Amino acid sequence: MMESVNCPAVFIAAPASGQGKTTVTAALARYLRNQGKVVRVFKTGPDYLDPQVLEQASGHPVDQLDLWMAGEAYCRQRLYEAARVADLILVEGAMGIFDGEPSSADLAACFGLPMVIVMDVKGMAQTAAALVAGIAGFRDDVRVVGLIANACASQRHRELIESALPESVPLLATMTRDPDIALPERHLGLVQASEVRDDLELRFEAGAKVLASEEITALLTQLPSVTFQPTLPHPTTSSTETPSLEGRTIGVARDAAFSFIYQANLDLLHELGARTCFFSPLEDEALPDCDAVWLPGGYPELHGEQLAGNHAMKSALQAFYGANKPILAECGGLLYCLETLTDYDDQVHETLGLLSGHGAMRGRRGCQGMQTADLPEGPVRGHAHHRSTSSGTPEPVGHGRRQRHPAPGEAIYRSRRLTASYLHLFFPNNPVAVAKLFGAGPSPQASEKCDSRSVTDATE
Repeated sequence: MMESVNCPAVFIAAPASGQGKTTVTAALARYLRNQGKVVRVFKTGPDYLDPQVLEQASGHPVDQLDLWMAGEAYCRQRLYEAARVADLILVEGAMGIFDGEPSSADLAACFGLPMVIVMDVKGMAQTAAALVAGIAGFRDDVRVVGLIANACASQRHRELIESALPESVPLLATMTRDPDIALPERHLGLVQASEVRDDLELRFEAGAKVLASEEITALLTQLPSVTFQPTLPHPTTSSTETPSLEGRTIGVARDAAFSFIYQANLDLLHELGARTCFFSPLEDEALPDCDAVWLPGGYPELHGEQLAGNHAMKSALQAFYGANKPILAECGGLLYCLETLTDYDDQVHETLGLLSGHGAMRGRRGCQGMQTADLPEGPVRGHAHHRSTSSGTPEPVGHGRRQRHPAPGEAIYRSRRLTASYLHLFFPNNPVAVAKLFGAGPSPQASEKCDSRSVTDATE
């Protein structure tokens, strides 16, 4: 019988997007890590890039918490597991505190997490205090314990804000608008951590130095512990109806072009008995010996020429498709499966041609939102976030079901055993459907011929 666990925890939220939540959360995680603390970090909502940054800052994997996409039971179990090993838990919010259904505030309230507000205070002083006071009093079930003022111009600026704040919400720290601390961005959000690892290290350390203040230290030492309860039974694989992936190996594309991978998705595949074997469509000439392939999202449009020029890998994937083996292609993976991809410079690159149609990038406007993929295997929740279009595609087998809108969502395509869509699926939402999608059932034993550098075994 698993018992409850107590652990200090802080929810990092903001009144709007673009206030510096990830910069502050990463700096705080690095500050704690430098203190010798074990800090476990979570990100609210569907996000691939922020978790990469936060994982590097904290030194531990970062999971998503979303009450709609993952469910309360899943979130509760993840927090419980983190609390068993952590000295402190950080949860970074999404968008504005009260935006969305469910919102960051809903998540914080559900698990009793005290909240620290991060606010860009450029161009205001006492008004920042008024906004914080309004946020703190907006809901009775949300407890705001402090403010971190971002883009604070001077000591006098700090004093004006601090003197106007209510006593219950102290000013914990200020951060100047410093290009050496801010995180680099591109069209879908932050730049992938793997592309700028050394640069990020300098930014983390600079941010940690700023936050190394008496106020922050006092907050972290005085925080009351939050009680985390386990979810019994385990919410993802407890069902006796969940088919097994035992004996199957799933080849997962992972490189600079394909990296939008939830750690929770890999964990679920391992819990179902599968092995995962990573390969690079950019660099590798052959697929690993595998029973199914997952082509996740990413930035194929930034690597179109190299992807198009890797004829050996294209032939390997075309042969895999021809052998009628399961392939899941999400967003960037969908674009890769079409006949051509036109990048932001209007250069046209020949892609796999597993599915008729052509992909093209478009400006900064895009499509995003939470949707349920109604697959033949069963419904799986996830989200869409892309700045590309596809044309000339075949008739879809279905569409995503939007969270709060009656219009059809993203198209879902099925050709042989290829399933392709702009939707990014959250596998733990429906383990039964995911197991079937990857070919659960009798299969020959997968060989062990995976590069030891890229194999993740279920026992790890």
